[in-house]
Amino acid sequence: MEPRWTNASALWLKGARLVDPIPNLDEIGDLLLIDGKIAAIGKVDIAEFSGKTLDVSGKIIMPGLFDMHAHFREPGREDAETIETGCYAAIIGGYTGVAIMPNTAPAIDNVGIVRWVEERAQGLPVDVCPVAAVTKGREGKELTEMAELFGIGVKAFSDDGAPISSSRMMRLALEYSGMFGVTIIGHEEDKSLADGGVMHEGAVSTALGLTGIPGISDDIMVARDLILLQYIGGRFHVAHASTARSLDLIREAKSRGLAVTVEVTPHHLSMTDESVRSFHTSTKMNPPLRLEQDRKALLQGLKDGTIDVIATDHAPHSWEEKEREFDQAPFGIIGLETALSVVNTCVVEEGYLTWLEVARRMSRNPRRIMQQSEVALRKGEPANLVCFDPARSWTVSESDFGSKSKNSPYIGKTLKGRVVGVVRNRKTTMPIER
Repeated sequence: MEPRWTNASALWLKGARLVDPIPNLDEIGDLLLIDGKIAAIGKVDIAEFSGKTLDVSGKIIMPGLFDMHAHFREPGREDAETIETGCYAAIIGGYTGVAIMPNTAPAIDNVGIVRWVEERAQGLPVDVCPVAAVTKGREGKELTEMAELFGIGVKAFSDDGAPISSSRMMRLALEYSGMFGVTIIGHEEDKSLADGGVMHEGAVSTALGLTGIPGISDDIMVARDLILLQYIGGRFHVAHASTARSLDLIREAKSRGLAVTVEVTPHHLSMTDESVRSFHTSTKMNPPLRLEQDRKALLQGLKDGTIDVIATDHAPHSWEEKEREFDQAPFGIIGLETALSVVNTCVVEEGYLTWLEVARRMSRNPRRIMQQSEVALRKGEPANLVCFDPARSWTVSESDFGSKSKNSPYIGKTLKGRVVGVVRNRKTTMPIER
């Protein structure tokens, strides 16, 4: 589904709940948008207005979301996703910025490919921020040309999809990235413990006869990299945290002042290994769905501020890839279109985060970590916002996705709250017709 854009050179949004952590804003008010900028905010009283007026009472307006962990598959796997279709998925989910991971074919590991990705993203309604590989080909053997990549604007490096197994290589990565003040994003997995596993190792994997991936696979790598971070310095971000123990390690490291941040995915907040009993391959992801005690720990980590970011790990796969036996299917699910609805259903409605904190975890913090320009609901700022209806329930279907792929565990499930539009500069998708 391609978003339908209309002109928004003059738009008056009336009666929304305005939420923005930058000015600590959470109040009912209006937004007046003129020529792609916020002309007035709060109590707006205009005798005559010739533009379009929308009553958005009961809706929440926040700065446009930023996903710091997505896979758009281009170059190399355009059958599963392209940069263009990934951006469509992002807009439908309320995202106006996305950081895309380098596990493409070929990997995003040199200046030429980064430039190529940026050119492909030109003119699209979403800011596309390429994350470059830490090692050439993501093989864990030789560092990429970090200085050159930093010189053209790369703000983060990762071999996501593969851990950096060599402690020496991770040390070098932290040393070199620290020279430029950019972030290493870690896929935390001890392959010697995880290889061959297809789901969380525990009672459910035993009952289903599936090989498990133990939680300590994550924990050991998190512990190693935090020790390296303390020794070397630099900035380190833990991707898709999934276990209570790794979160405890990160919390303790933060208390000692280490520059570590961490993200969690909506699916790890909303599901556990019990979902795998269906044998549906949309429940197969890496790291795998863990235990209920891990899920609760992640929710608590959001609430106490340990977890900085909610990121989707949007991972498209073609129908043919996922329609295999569970053992043979690839890891990964799509998540951009459903993320905010899942967060509302399982996090906000359950009292773990306020909307101000949601905006912090899904807009402000990821942009800050990725060193992107601030997006704020302030007079004079460019219009860059998402409108969300927290009361609107919907049952997810394949037709709701902008992604080329449909590998979502939420198809057929009812979620509470839905994105109803995005405004970006002089264009808007509001009202979205469903």
